[in-house]
Amino acid sequence: MSVEEGAHLQRGMNYRLTSGNSVLLMSVRRGAPYQDVIEDDGRVLIYEGHNVPRKQNGPDPKSVDQPEFYQGGSLTQNGHFKEAAGRYSDGKSEAETVRVYEKIKQGIWVFNGAFALTDCWQEQSQGREVFKFRLELTDDVPTPDLTRLDPSPGRLIPPAVKLEVWERDGGQCVECGSNDNLHFDHIIPHSRGGSSLVVNNIQLLCARHNLAKSDRII
Repeated sequence: MSVEEGAHLQRGMNYRLTSGNSVLLMSVRRGAPYQDVIEDDGRVLIYEGHNVPRKQNGPDPKSVDQPEFYQGGSLTQNGHFKEAAGRYSDGKSEAETVRVYEKIKQGIWVFNGAFALTDCWQEQSQGREVFKFRLELTDDVPTPDLTRLDPSPGRLIPPAVKLEVWERDGGQCVECGSNDNLHFDHIIPHSRGGSSLVVNNIQLLCARHNLAKSDRII
């Protein structure tokens, strides 16, 4: 993931890295630090903004309003993504394209697709203000080499399904045993009615075998 994006992704929100890409890291696992939500069969992601950094002898970050600005006045990552969503809402620019990676297990991240950032708002959560960002899955942009077959609307595979497939297939390509550049592949393609919700319709393939398969049923 870090190699693909050309940066050490040590934070969850990354607005316009040196590569020009904006990247979000998400998780809907139990115990995840933020309340990210997947809606509309995977076509919509509601992403929660991020807290102030934890400081020694400082307040619990979850008790403080999520910041838009640093003390010096510069924008936080929340602020950058808010401004981008505002430009789109005001008709001043196209929607910001955001690449989204999801954590399904400790040390295991999967590419969920390229999303358009379409809205931002703030709401009360447990006595404080948090940011919420709406992102919509899109097929209209290039995707990283490791997932050249981008998820189309409705193809997003739930985390529980991904994790079960990962464990069943041993974290390697079912064709050649490679553990590099793995894809979650629909055995019966979604475009032909294959389900993203059924474990038996999903398998792990390396990039080479996934690209070779394309939409063929094998």
